[in-house]
Amino acid sequence: MTAPLNIGFIGLGIMGTPMAGHLIAGGHNLAVYTRGKLPDTIAQTSAKACANAREVAQASDIIILMVPDTPDVGNVLFGDNGLAEGLSAGKVVIDMSSISPVETKEYAARVEALGCDYLDAPVSGGDVGAKNATLSIMCGGKPEVFERVQPVLALLGKNITLVGGTGDGQTCKVANQIVVALTINAVAEGLLFAARAGADPAKVRQALMGGLATSRILDILGERMIARNPNPGFRIALHQKDLNLALTAARQLGLALPATSTAQQLFSACISHGGAAWDHSAMVRALEKLSNFEIQAKE
Repeated sequence: MTAPLNIGFIGLGIMGTPMAGHLIAGGHNLAVYTRGKLPDTIAQTSAKACANAREVAQASDIIILMVPDTPDVGNVLFGDNGLAEGLSAGKVVIDMSSISPVETKEYAARVEALGCDYLDAPVSGGDVGAKNATLSIMCGGKPEVFERVQPVLALLGKNITLVGGTGDGQTCKVANQIVVALTINAVAEGLLFAARAGADPAKVRQALMGGLATSRILDILGERMIARNPNPGFRIALHQKDLNLALTAARQLGLALPATSTAQQLFSACISHGGAAWDHSAMVRALEKLSNFEIQAKE
């Protein structure tokens, strides 16, 4: 085992809490900050609770961010009592949030101007991947910085890839969210079709798991659709935010992403029915409303 490192972690939500737990279990010294109540699973450990991001930066050599959106990252980095106020030369900031690739490049330049290094490293795998330390981690930044922090990332995920330079990790994550959203749509339509035609959707899902249609989304989110479990998981509002990044960039690049636009509208329909905090598998509910039919597993 490598010598314990002083690591900061900001953002202890559904994803961040188990991720921070893996770092503590790996023997590292953790300084943490989160906007809400400190989760019991972290409060009961050796982690040092800080009053703000500045204190986290002062106590840490590597600081990980796992917050919801682009403005949240900007505020954590450069707001009052932000990381920038506590950073000193040689420290590394790793942003594992899912945010704008354009803003990422600006944030990285400002952090590097302080003599520090920056890596964008968004993740895929959801709450299950976070809990099991099997996240896919998509990194953008300098190769030497990636090599330096790879032992830390290895405590959080299994598929860890340096995609390219600064911002390329976030670009990869946007692409990931397009694929995930469209696959959720496909799984929802397939299961809805099967159930409306009179088949048992649970049995159909089981059969599909053995063929070319198999996927982790069919496995995990398909089960949630059938069980009618709306609890996140990954909130619809956050996935809609990611698709907004995709569609905004597509307009700038002159790309047509029609299926992505459709998925975004289905998420919007869910939100209009009070589903902003539902798990993204609940996209199926928008399709159910359109069809006036709900998936029901047979007894």
